[in-house]
Amino acid sequence: MENDRNQLYSAYCDLMLKGADINNASAVLGWDQETYMPPKGAEARGRQLSTLAGLAHEVLTSDKLERLLKELSARTDMTDVQQNNVRLSLDDFEKNKKLPGDFVEELTKQTSECFNAWIEARNKNDFGIFAPSLTKMVGLKRKQAELYGYKAHPYDALADDYEKGITVALLDPIFAGIREQLPPILAKIKAAPQVDDSFFDRHFPKQQQWDFGIEVMKRMGFDFDAGRQDYSEHPFTTSFAPSDVRLTTRVDENNYASMLWSCIHECGHGLYEQGLPGDQYGQPLGQAASLGIHESQSRIWENCIGRGLDFWKFFYPKLQAQFPQQLADITAEAFFKAANKVEPSLVRTEADELTYHFHVMIRYEIEKQLIEGSLEVKDLRNKWNQLYQQYLGVTPPDDKSGVLQDVHWSHGSFGYFPTYTLGSFYAAQFYAQVQKDIPGLLQQVATGDLKEFLQWLREKVHIHGRRYTSEELCERITGQKLDPSFFIRYAVAKYKDVYGI
Repeated sequence: MENDRNQLYSAYCDLMLKGADINNASAVLGWDQETYMPPKGAEARGRQLSTLAGLAHEVLTSDKLERLLKELSARTDMTDVQQNNVRLSLDDFEKNKKLPGDFVEELTKQTSECFNAWIEARNKNDFGIFAPSLTKMVGLKRKQAELYGYKAHPYDALADDYEKGITVALLDPIFAGIREQLPPILAKIKAAPQVDDSFFDRHFPKQQQWDFGIEVMKRMGFDFDAGRQDYSEHPFTTSFAPSDVRLTTRVDENNYASMLWSCIHECGHGLYEQGLPGDQYGQPLGQAASLGIHESQSRIWENCIGRGLDFWKFFYPKLQAQFPQQLADITAEAFFKAANKVEPSLVRTEADELTYHFHVMIRYEIEKQLIEGSLEVKDLRNKWNQLYQQYLGVTPPDDKSGVLQDVHWSHGSFGYFPTYTLGSFYAAQFYAQVQKDIPGLLQQVATGDLKEFLQWLREKVHIHGRRYTSEELCERITGQKLDPSFFIRYAVAKYKDVYGI
């Protein structure tokens, strides 16, 4: 009986590994597309990615896999690991089966076309170049929502791909809370003397920025024998296995804030990928819990640790040594305050921790309307600018700093943006817990010792893969479900130190 079980499970694993290998081969091509691929390679690359997506879909929706999953699900002699892998794989199978193979290939091909149109549009600062491809993409995503099926709102079907069980009915109250709770804090900050971050705009040579970023990432624990960092138009992290994780960043020599926290942020994602159980490669227990949890790992490093005063007690002398002329007249405390300056801005990835959530909310409102059909792509630029003025009091002067700033929609990632806010809220709740579990954490951080913090993340989050939903994992770690009040308390405490509010 045990031998029969093991044979069935082995056959299931073989198919899952084959699907994972194809998807990760596709991911290598996607990484190359955004880093090193020559412009003329775009058309062929789109075809290659489409072919691989079709092959992976064929394997992961095959009759053979369905038979194996159903046989294994009915057994009572499975180990805990086997049960969880099969349970989650069956959920994935049933969802994937709803998408015809030709639709998957069409969507993948359109994603490649759309990304290349986005790159051209950014280079020429013209949304009109991107609009036709995006219109096709929105049409395909609406069709995908219908193929998946939904109870209340088509956006629910797409968002579920990134955060299991999340819906408009759950997200709307969260963003309503942001509209209610953040403005009073922002009003107090606005009334306080503004911190000076003008020194960030001094000239910081590219290579020196890069070298310091690498030093910080090594101290965080990123294994460069199992990963690397490169340049791209939009910073991102992708993983082909825990032993091969790729990060990217971008550098502005006249704005130091642009790169450093991007490095820390993406390194947080990379550490999660490197911490997933390698022996579960290709299986659900070898994958991240959700994008919300993934984002919690980048935000806890970037903001809770990387923008904290204790972090800079150790790193600031090293940074000053790297840039002696640029930072000779700047104290560690002044640097810390500048790193946490709050001011409405145009670009999401460079926004402060508070106004950041209005950037996310704007995108959530827009993509929800695009998917439900109450907004069309031709009206997107105007809607974007209107919401920026409404929520942040700023209007983009051009498309590159406005509607073209994010890569996500060119990838077809509708439903992704809310995970950024969810991730920040999970991060604040986890950060409160880790300080209880490691009473001397801040003293460790102040000496550059980040090993115990990383180990805590490994044991509490990384090692579990997809075994738990986001809510289950949060409750397991902190004793309660997601509670946005942790973020509010964290923000009030931090900005009391920065602005004296």
